[in-house]
Amino acid sequence: MSVLLVGTLDTKGAEFAYVRDRLTAAGVPVVVADTGALGEPAFAADVPREQVFAAAGASAAAVKAAGDRGKAVALAAEGVAKIAADLHRRGMLSGILSLGGSAGTTIGTAAMRAVPVGVPKLMVSTLASGQVQHYVGTRDVMMMNSVVDISGLNRVSRAVLDNAAAAMAGMYQHRRAGSVSDRSNVAPVAHAPGSPSSTPGSPDKPVVTATMFGVTTPCVEAARKQLEAAGYEVLVFHATGTGGRTMEGLVRDGLVAGVLDITTTELADELAGGVLSAGPDRLTAAGLKKVPQVISVGALDMVNFGPPETVPEKYKGRRFHQHNPTVTLMRTTPEEMDRLGKEIAEKASAAGGPTAVMLPLKGVSAIDAEGKSFWWPEADAALFQSIRNWVSPDVEVVELDLHVNDPAFAAACAGKLMEMMRRG
Repeated sequence: MSVLLVGTLDTKGAEFAYVRDRLTAAGVPVVVADTGALGEPAFAADVPREQVFAAAGASAAAVKAAGDRGKAVALAAEGVAKIAADLHRRGMLSGILSLGGSAGTTIGTAAMRAVPVGVPKLMVSTLASGQVQHYVGTRDVMMMNSVVDISGLNRVSRAVLDNAAAAMAGMYQHRRAGSVSDRSNVAPVAHAPGSPSSTPGSPDKPVVTATMFGVTTPCVEAARKQLEAAGYEVLVFHATGTGGRTMEGLVRDGLVAGVLDITTTELADELAGGVLSAGPDRLTAAGLKKVPQVISVGALDMVNFGPPETVPEKYKGRRFHQHNPTVTLMRTTPEEMDRLGKEIAEKASAAGGPTAVMLPLKGVSAIDAEGKSFWWPEADAALFQSIRNWVSPDVEVVELDLHVNDPAFAAACAGKLMEMMRRG
């Protein structure tokens, strides 16, 4: 198994040779993939650019002749992602390391996002101190700030690249020592869902994912403890957009035995243009993979914005709660709750696996309770009635005269999911 070193050898050949040599000196096998296109490579790669572009259905010679840098970057990213995924499938990949500016980061992280969580991924980038969500996606990509541009070897760049090589070598040796499973990723459930292992820390424990927000923490924490006591491994995702997308990705990857989707608040941000949307595909992966799921309506009373001045003008006059100086929450209206209820009902009804919707009739968040700032019974009633109106008879709807954070509601949600997982 080798570390895949992904780079443009026409523009950054000296830097990649330096990192390659540092890794080799540390006893790390290296496979270099050349993703350059326009100039001649500084040295011969193990995976030449012809192979990279062929994986994307293109010719390296044609790409060079076209002279279109943007198109070359897109094709290189596509090709090296396929190569990385293939190396992983064949058990030949123990990590990915890359260096670059905007183009190199686009290419290198494409390869990283193509392999599962758990495979070491390190991107040394001029963009690492800025907004990196586009590059990281839902994978465990580590971004290291290059400090100076990756253009020549100097006292700063050598120090950064030395650390990058040492970090990758450390992760490689750690895995080789057996501290991490040689499967190089989070293991899929390889047993009947709902048959939890009784061995603490066992990798064979069935995985349950859950969604949480600060305002639903008591519910999710109580449910997590109940599930863990029953032998499940629970992965909790903060419902901040990235969290929901990451959870959906793990479900699609076949790593999850059950989904406890208590906090569906990201749907409200998608509807109203908040900053924590997980996109239109939120609440679909479990249904497509036929994974048992319990859906609730946690924190659907709110849409997230930044400081007050960032709230769109069209929402002036709405009900707000200042969560902290940088987070402004906007209360969803009865009309919005009606639309959210229909969306949840339709997505639940389309699910191919066991699905239940749990409704806490006394409030959906910590600030949606009698006497709290977002208490609006008519809005909540619109949500509940919309779900009743649109949901399929095949979906079980459980209505409880409880608040979302009542211990009894958490116990009911965890119990319902375990019941569905045991049935398979």
